[in-house]
Amino acid sequence: MRTMTDLAPALAQLAQRGIYRGGRWQPALAGGRAPTLDPATNAPLGEVAVGSPADVDAAVADAQRGFRDWSAVAPLERAKILRRIAQILRENAHELALIDAANCGNPVREMVSDANVAAAQVEFFAGLVTEMKGASIPMGPRAVNFSVREPVGVVARIVPFNHPFMFAAGKSAAPLAAGNAVIVKPPDQAPLSSLRLAELIGGLLPAGVVAIIGSVPAGRAVMRAASDTVKPLLLELGGKNALIAYPDADPDSVAAAVVAGMNFTWCGQSCGSTSRAFVHEAIYDAVLPKVRERAAAFRPGVPTDPATTMGAIVSREQLVRVRRYIDSAREQGARLLYGGTTPDDPALARGNFVLPTVFCDVTPAMRIAREEIFGPVLAVLRWSDEASMLDEVNAVDYGLTCSIWTRDIGTALSAASRVRVGFVWINEVGRHFLGTPFGGVKQSGLGREECLAELLAFTQEKNIHIGLG
Repeated sequence: MRTMTDLAPALAQLAQRGIYRGGRWQPALAGGRAPTLDPATNAPLGEVAVGSPADVDAAVADAQRGFRDWSAVAPLERAKILRRIAQILRENAHELALIDAANCGNPVREMVSDANVAAAQVEFFAGLVTEMKGASIPMGPRAVNFSVREPVGVVARIVPFNHPFMFAAGKSAAPLAAGNAVIVKPPDQAPLSSLRLAELIGGLLPAGVVAIIGSVPAGRAVMRAASDTVKPLLLELGGKNALIAYPDADPDSVAAAVVAGMNFTWCGQSCGSTSRAFVHEAIYDAVLPKVRERAAAFRPGVPTDPATTMGAIVSREQLVRVRRYIDSAREQGARLLYGGTTPDDPALARGNFVLPTVFCDVTPAMRIAREEIFGPVLAVLRWSDEASMLDEVNAVDYGLTCSIWTRDIGTALSAASRVRVGFVWINEVGRHFLGTPFGGVKQSGLGREECLAELLAFTQEKNIHIGLG
């Protein structure tokens, strides 16, 4: 593992800070630029181009031309190019991890894993290019009827800040495999690794097939805007996920899962984090001290240091938001079990750091039990009546993941059928399995990713009828 002293060479490799479109680097048409920061120190990491609507229009025009070339490439040849891209990602994983650690605040050791996950996703979808199949429909002896799948054209991917490179590269894989052109909008807070991605792979693809355009405002308004022209969407929007521990579950295993599911390594900045732990009253008092002990093992540190196990919150604005939730939990009567303050290490004084924070004796009406914080704040709730507990699990607007802990498979499957979410772990938490559908219900999004369904989402079906009379 490289050390933080290698950060300067890694950033020096990032020669381009403009907009990548049409197969070349260009300044923003309106000339806009903005600084990007290191969350660990709030020191500047240089400026990047700020895109405007005119840049988006130009990128779409370039992408439409690139799409014509790329969609004409035979599927197996596309797969060959994608496998070369995956190889490049692995070869540069340490450099990409350092850039992401410095720009988004996650520990560099985990960011190496992110780069390798992105490479695995690219390889996975490369292997599915021949699975974009249609079907034949029987019509009798005088006709032939069949369907084919075709790419949709130009795809926009809006990347969040918690896994900047993994999402920029990995979430481009399915649309590229399907034959589409892709425009990536990197996160405003952490755009640098997306720019480096374009430097590394841009030359392998026809001009216009990949574009990187930063700083175009995005949000839930995307769905409203898409409705004007009936654009299809695939959305993964977040969650307020529950971990449910039944009375027969082992307290040690539950405590380990409660802390692991919170993703303190990423400062809780993960959509799938199980930030609500519903622990049955029979094991509640046994679980709490074990949760405290495990949470205390996470100590925030400089993200580019390989020894760091918990990084920085991505921005000062997000840090202020997290602190407000911590204050509201105290005001509403939750009991602080651990954390709730900033680290006392003077080396971290200028950064966006907060200790892993655990509140217990939380009630469902409290804000930390209802609203997505996207920070390292865990709410532990005591329950006794299963029906009431499941109602509380389902009462929030989100429905992404749920983790269920019990030794009784009947209890587990019954609970899994009653929680309104898109992804359930039983006696497991946090892990993704490439090839299995990941996605949410309610306000957690639309569609499924990391599986064949993601690839098919970037195709459209065409039916062809041939009369033989």
